[in-house]
This record gives sequence, C-alpha cells and structure tokens, in this order.
Amino acid sequence: MKRFVLGVIALLAMGTTAKVHAGDLPYPPPPQRPYAQPYPYVVPPQPIDCYNWFGPYIGGTLGWEWGTVSNNPTKPSGVAGGVQAGYNWQNGPWVFGAEGDIQVTGAEDTFAPWKFSNPWFSTLRGRAGYTYSNILFYGTAGLAFGELRGETFGLAESHVSAGWTVGFGTEFGLAPNWSAKIEYLYVDLASNPFSITGVSNGFRFGEIRAGVNYHF
Repeated sequence: MKRFVLGVIALLAMGTTAKVHAGDLPYPPPPQRPYAQPYPYVVPPQPIDCYNWFGPYIGGTLGWEWGTVSNNPTKPSGVAGGVQAGYNWQNGPWVFGAEGDIQVTGAEDTFAPWKFSNPWFSTLRGRAGYTYSNILFYGTAGLAFGELRGETFGLAESHVSAGWTVGFGTEFGLAPNWSAKIEYLYVDLASNPFSITGVSNGFRFGEIRAGVNYHF
C-alpha cells in the first residue's frame, strides 16, 4: 500500500514539472490581421500619359494676315485660310516634324493709284517642340512661296516669289486622333521688279491663325 501511494505521488510530481516546462516554451506570434483600409477607399492620383504625336496628320486653318509692300505705301491685310499636312516623329517629350501648307488670302490694300494684294501663299517648314502632358510647344521655320499682285490705272501685274518663314505655336491634343493649334508665322517674300511701279516690290507679313488636325 505504501508503495502504491509513493508511486501516485511520483506521477503527480512529474506531471507538474512537465506543465512548468511547457509553460516556459516560446509560443508563435498570433497571426497578423490584414491591413484594414479606411473607408471610403481613396484611389491615389495616376500619372497622365503623354499624348502620342507620332505619325501623319492633315488639317485646316483660319486666320488674319497683315503686312507691308516694300518700296510702296500699301499695307495689305485680310482673312487667310487653307489646309496643311505633316508628319511627326516623337522621342519621349521631344517632337520633330515637317509640315507643308497652302493658304488663300483676302489680304489687299489700295493707296493712291496703287493696289497690292497677296492672293495666296504656301510654306514648307520643319517643326521642333517639347510636350507637357497633351500640350505641344513648338518652333517652326522653312521656305515660303507666294504671289504678289499689283494694279494701277487698269493695268495688273503679278509675280510669284520665294522667301522664308519663321514662327511658333502651341498645339493641344483633344482626343487620340484630334488636336487644335494656335500659331504665328512671319513670312518674307523676295522682291521682284514691277513695271507698273518702276521699282522692285516684295511682301513681308505676319499671320496669326488657329487650326485643327486629324492624326492617322
């Protein structure tokens, strides 16, 4: 009987010791709860992609032209409008291209017996610019061609002259295939001898115009 009691006491002592050691063992940390997003969920602002200017385009413009005739007091001015076509290459925010246009104008002026007008002109230009989001800021320069027509006492004389042009503008991307622009050009057409005036006459003018382009 005494041995039985001693055996029970020994078993109880061993169980107590095991519990103490088990309590000393490290427990794994409790599982982490997923991050609780506050309500309502706020979407961070997304960066605006750069407008794609690459490729060919066509369009039209409408504007106002004003200028002076060399060696003559007339200052032709009037509405000008026409069409243009071009091609752009894009490297990151930089855009390079070429554009040609032809404009029909109502620019004319009469002083004393002389009347001068510029029925049409055309340009062939390079363009280079920098884009910010959907806005293109650019400069442009190249060749110009146009007609200067003189009239006096029922006589008329016309000459087509070559020259140069320089300008700048801003173009706005409105949709994947459409853009709008505002542009200024200065054009200098070379002088030619006019029989009706007895001197050489040329035409220098500026034009401010707005236009739209369709991009393919």
